[in-house]
Amino acid sequence: MKIVIVGTGYVGLVTGVCFADVGIDVTCVDIDKAKIDNLKKGISPIYEQGLDELLTKNIQRGTIRFSTDLSECLNEADVVFSAVGTPPDEDGSADLKYVLDVAKTVGKHMNKYVLVVTKSTVPVGTAAKVRQAIQGELDARNIKIEFDVASNPEFLKEGSAVKDFMYPERIVVGVESERAEEVMKRLYKPYTLNGHPVIFMDVPSAEMTKYASNAMLATRISFMNDVANLCELVGADINQVRRGVGSDSRIGSKFLYPGIGYGGSCFPKDVKALVKTAEQNGYTMRVLQSVEEVNDEQKTILFKKFQKYFNGNIAGKTVAMWGLAFKPGTDDMREAPALVLIDLLTKAGCKVKAFDPVSIDECKRRIGDKIEYAENHYDALNGADVLFLTTEWTEFRFPDWAKIKGMLKTPVVFDGRNIYEKDELLKAGFDYIGIGFECLLNKNM
Repeated sequence: MKIVIVGTGYVGLVTGVCFADVGIDVTCVDIDKAKIDNLKKGISPIYEQGLDELLTKNIQRGTIRFSTDLSECLNEADVVFSAVGTPPDEDGSADLKYVLDVAKTVGKHMNKYVLVVTKSTVPVGTAAKVRQAIQGELDARNIKIEFDVASNPEFLKEGSAVKDFMYPERIVVGVESERAEEVMKRLYKPYTLNGHPVIFMDVPSAEMTKYASNAMLATRISFMNDVANLCELVGADINQVRRGVGSDSRIGSKFLYPGIGYGGSCFPKDVKALVKTAEQNGYTMRVLQSVEEVNDEQKTILFKKFQKYFNGNIAGKTVAMWGLAFKPGTDDMREAPALVLIDLLTKAGCKVKAFDPVSIDECKRRIGDKIEYAENHYDALNGADVLFLTTEWTEFRFPDWAKIKGMLKTPVVFDGRNIYEKDELLKAGFDYIGIGFECLLNKNM
């Protein structure tokens, strides 16, 4: 089987490399020539654990190739995956320009049956638009060629995307014909041999499943952050509350960790898009509107705690920031809470000296020299008044507190992910301020 994957971002590249690794003939297409040239050399445009090794391995095996021209790849393609970006428009709806461009190109150049699979996260009804775009081009050519359109949403977590693809909890596929279903069964057979289920359904339901899944996870995060903020007011401890709530088998413990809000390429965009889809259909997603509001506010919470701790006198202070990526295991800074905090701090007259194991180059690309970049996490403490923990990278979990206390001008830690032990920091002489519990101070505020 020969497949073409259009788009070499997180979804497209991981999908292509993983399919190639089980022996499927894969061609990845992207209009960015520089990116394709680098991929041909085995240079990935993204940081993802295990991806570089698989990329190099399958280039050498000849199971994966790269091109900038989709039209030349269609002659032998059995399946075309559309994994291009769907950035949000100004009104929050998903921009389908690139998805429809792929469909039109397929319609212009296909010469035999092909199954076109939408892998990008798209609103319900997109597959119908893709079908219409392809058929429109075939009509313009005055030829009749059979084709199918399917939906195969991804459920990859950045930082563990390769593992998620190789060992999926489930594979969701929306199809319109038995022929398309048989093609997808064959394609995913290597992953179902170990019992991983393929769930077939109609196309609109598959499209909705992706949005509903991400919206539910975002809802759990915002709910716990809302509860955490109330815990601080009433004297409860969110860490204990989380354990009590998560022990209920009907609820479970995943995505119940309070923090400084969710970010990344999926949750913020997908929540907005689902809210907009509802609006376009005369319905209001009241819960999701609140989820978004809570998340936006949560990204500012460390700044507000910082202001309160110093009674508003923060101008001229230097903040050491550990973590820039929206989560560990990735260099992705889209919608990262760190960006919101950096903006608030610098506008308030503070300096920021930051370190992240993999996201410094991405941060420089986004904000340039707005902040100072450290060589390592201890270097970030030089000249700093306080420490902000914003991304829970493994290397930040067991620091040398005695060393840190000797470097900070004020021994206080603002822990945006609640990864540190309260008693340990208090014993080491720190004030410890986290999310969802009373501030633990060694001095009076």
